[in-house]
Amino acid sequence: MHIATDLAYGLDAVLWARSLDFAPDPWQAQVLRSSAGRVFLNCSRQSGKSTVAALLGLHAALYRPGALVLLLSPSLRQSGELFRKVASYYQHLASPIPPEAESALRLELEGGSRIVSLPGREQTIRGFSGVNLLVIDEAARVADDLYYSVRPMLAVSAGRLVTLSTPFGKRGWWWKEWDQGGDGWERVKIPAVECPRISPEFLAEERAHLGDWWYEQEYLCNFLDAQTAAFTYDMVQSALAEEVQPWKL
Repeated sequence: MHIATDLAYGLDAVLWARSLDFAPDPWQAQVLRSSAGRVFLNCSRQSGKSTVAALLGLHAALYRPGALVLLLSPSLRQSGELFRKVASYYQHLASPIPPEAESALRLELEGGSRIVSLPGREQTIRGFSGVNLLVIDEAARVADDLYYSVRPMLAVSAGRLVTLSTPFGKRGWWWKEWDQGGDGWERVKIPAVECPRISPEFLAEERAHLGDWWYEQEYLCNFLDAQTAAFTYDMVQSALAEEVQPWKL
């Protein structure tokens, strides 16, 4: 590969992704070019959020020598699926950096960069530090204690955090970061109606079969109260008053 082309690919992940025959949607191009330290992808099923996360991970490993990229998913199967996307794009590279080690969940490149995909168990990830990019897939289903235990991995390296999922109710750290996490996040919401690869006819069929509650969560990316809840989150919040002082015993 020509040096100028390689430099351009390193500076522009969208240009690089297109060289792999990937045509990003506008929001995917935005994410690939983003420099935000914290990125929140609240995206519909089959919208392409895992694909863009895999591309981010591979680009970081290729153009940041010695980078450590961790791909965290709730289960081993999900970890394998995300890593397979990384491996597929790696195989499409015109001039790939030779691997020093490669397995079903790990890729180590000459230059010291590593991409490691892990299931969401605290005992499997505690030993990692100096992470340059941490990707949390199916983030709404990752336990709170695991999320709080992995954030310190980014402290010294000033690494990036990218989380992606569809909502799983008004609960857990992922919803709290979306609803109450402040300005530290770049938030991207892509419902299925904005995905050109999902037809209106398919969505109409899904709404008819799933019902409004599941459809709104899985395809419209809305955080909803549990169907069995006696009181909604908003009702509980409206009943609270911060100015009331606790009784002194």
